[in-house]
Amino acid sequence: MVRNGFLSIEGQSLEYRWLGPGPADAPTLVFLHEGLGCVAMWRDFPDRLAAATGCGALIYSRAGYGGSDPVALPRTPAYLTIEAHEVLPRVLAATGIRDAVLVGHSDGATIALLYAAAVADGPVRGAAILAPHVFVEDVTLAGIREAKLAFEEGDLRPRLARFHGGNVDGAFYGWCDTW
Repeated sequence: MVRNGFLSIEGQSLEYRWLGPGPADAPTLVFLHEGLGCVAMWRDFPDRLAAATGCGALIYSRAGYGGSDPVALPRTPAYLTIEAHEVLPRVLAATGIRDAVLVGHSDGATIALLYAAAVADGPVRGAAILAPHVFVEDVTLAGIREAKLAFEEGDLRPRLARFHGGNVDGAFYGWCDTW
């Protein structure tokens, strides 16, 4: 079963995709995207992982990304903590997820770590994290400066616009300027 739609979380509409069994029938993999990601940018990875594990999968775009509602800029430097402590618990509650494994990449991995550190008795049973931000490195900042040039002077903006549509500037600058 595949469902696409929108969740209403604190007055914001977040796009989502649900794969496989519902939360009452199997554990759920919850995919948390990178700083410039969204539902579509996960491509078929969630499908393959859900099929291989027999788990359900929830993939959602945070506010300001993909087809979700935009966010006001600038973002606060605490936006990942807000996502972990306020938004993610509401997403889990709204979808009825009671047995979850978080699958996070980059910003999403940081959100997973922050959530797991703060919520000992919640529905999350584990996390698979890829490249979380635990500290800031000079090489990371240099890469972000290069990405800004590619966005403003190269082809990164139109490439990202395919995934973020009208959110492309907010998604990029919300990520870039926070660093």
